[in-house]
Amino acid sequence: MPAPERIPPRPVTAGAEFAEVTELLTHGELTVLGRIREASNAVLVCTVAHKGEQAQCVYKPVAGERPLWDFPDGTLAQREVAAYEVSEATGWGLVPPTVLRDGPHGEGMCQLWIEPPADEESAPELLALVDGDEPGEGWKAVGFAEVGEGRTALLVHADDPRLRRLAVLDAVINNSDRKGGHLLPGPEERLYGIDHGVTFHAEDKLRTLLWGWAGEPLTAEAVAVLERLGAELDEGGALAARLAGLITPVEVAAVRARVAEMLKSGLHPVPNGNWPAIPWPPV
Repeated sequence: MPAPERIPPRPVTAGAEFAEVTELLTHGELTVLGRIREASNAVLVCTVAHKGEQAQCVYKPVAGERPLWDFPDGTLAQREVAAYEVSEATGWGLVPPTVLRDGPHGEGMCQLWIEPPADEESAPELLALVDGDEPGEGWKAVGFAEVGEGRTALLVHADDPRLRRLAVLDAVINNSDRKGGHLLPGPEERLYGIDHGVTFHAEDKLRTLLWGWAGEPLTAEAVAVLERLGAELDEGGALAARLAGLITPVEVAAVRARVAEMLKSGLHPVPNGNWPAIPWPPV
């Protein structure tokens, strides 16, 4: 009698409920498919399967992290999960579901793989280099960049509310590496940010390509989100408790202070001049 046909696990996408995806990432069996060679730290592409569900994910083991002199505390994996926790607290869902778990190479970060839209060519352009001194309608200027042969061009990003929310999140988590390649369009016109290992430093180290709103008033939506974050970051607050297991007390206090400062000023932050404002390479 022939063996019964194996029914493959049902795939899970970013459109599924995040609680469902988080359970899958936390408890599923990881199978390593390969490694992303271009990454400076170990980044493994895996499948994760649990109770008939399956998804593709990224697994970054702590054992594969290269030490950073300016981020001596904790691990990249912990900060990646902390960024997800803050993103979830905003209600914006800007970071793919991310958990800290054990895996084939020890403890590490496990994050849902984001598939690009089926019609990727129709996705709106988010970053561009343009001639001239003005960004043009629908764009925000970041700064001038050398493009070779002595030429410069104006680096611009889209005046997109999704990017603006991400700029607020980056300011809160003190993202030191918001590059163009870390912006991922997802299904249903979603936008995700990835690679948050160098975040949450107690000193101002914000480096980003999303400076277009620097010094401008925060939106009413952003102010409401920051007020909610401030309450959850208070001593005994839900977000403060979750972050306490991932970053240091000094870093948690710094998150609280950044939120308070943004609410006090009512403005998007500006470069401080003591630290390169744009990551290199920018992509």
